[in-house]
Amino acid sequence: MSKDALSALLKIHRFDLFKSMHQANLKQLKEPHLVQLFDRFATYNGSNPYKAPGILNVIPWLEHGFGTFFPKGGMRQIPIALEQAAKKLGVQFHTNCLVKEILHDKKGANGLLVQMQSEGDQTFQADVVVSNSDVYYTYENLLPNVPTPKRIKTQERSGSAVVFYWGIARSFPELHLHNIFFSNDYKKEFETLFTEKQLPEDPTVYVNVSSKLEKSDAPESCENWFVMINAPSHESQDWRNSISQLRARVIKILGDRLQVNLEKLIATERIWSPPDIQRDTMSFKGALYGTSSNSQLAAFLRHPNFSNQLEHLYFCGGSVHPGGGIPLALLSAKITSEIITDHEAE
Repeated sequence: MSKDALSALLKIHRFDLFKSMHQANLKQLKEPHLVQLFDRFATYNGSNPYKAPGILNVIPWLEHGFGTFFPKGGMRQIPIALEQAAKKLGVQFHTNCLVKEILHDKKGANGLLVQMQSEGDQTFQADVVVSNSDVYYTYENLLPNVPTPKRIKTQERSGSAVVFYWGIARSFPELHLHNIFFSNDYKKEFETLFTEKQLPEDPTVYVNVSSKLEKSDAPESCENWFVMINAPSHESQDWRNSISQLRARVIKILGDRLQVNLEKLIATERIWSPPDIQRDTMSFKGALYGTSSNSQLAAFLRHPNFSNQLEHLYFCGGSVHPGGGIPLALLSAKITSEIITDHEAE
């Protein structure tokens, strides 16, 4: 970003530093539906627009100003491309293996204890260890003799999601790649999510149909729907009943809007919920973005990309600096690599 663009950006948002995203949008936009649309961008990092700082309104500014990209072949092409680039540099991958412990001594991190797929436990020596697992999981499960920083235990978690993966036996020309069906009371929705820690009765429903751009993602005359509803982090809620009720509400919302019997069009289904996310990704409480950004200082309180307790131990990914989401997770890896280069050269 050029200095002129950065100066203009800071000028636009100079009065937003002490306002919430909603307050800043309300002041600038006024029209309720437009305010709700721009408040939506708080969910890009699992936060509440009524609490998250107004400076996060740079998100729509960047998205609308610079545009977005859709990789040919889908989002999975990003990790595939990274893997191919790493292999060209001689990197070896061990998949379907469980890291059981980060090994260390007084000089710092020096290896891993790994449960191999069919060979039992194996030790790997290393000059540097980088964890891209959730930072809470890393401390609590992989560093048994290292105290977990108090801040990590007490920081508010980001929001999570309930996702319905539906194969739809029909095409809908009226739908696009991205579709948002807003709730009637946005403030109540976020109060339910972050204060009551429950699924909203009137949820905002996001529907992504990647086959609109990548035709091979669905059979001819059919569509693949990624239906996501904001959810609280996993706090031992009664997910089975609440998700069953949510599913019925979502089918009614979309069916009424599209004027179809949606239930009959669902040919295949998979459901992913906060406890599933916690189990599958080892993200603490199933939080999609680690900690929330529901305070003015949240960005400055994220865990850094290095350990203050162990030399040669580094972190990257959505639960540490600079935050969650694919662009920031990739940026986190870049930042970590630069820090390693600086630290290990000393």
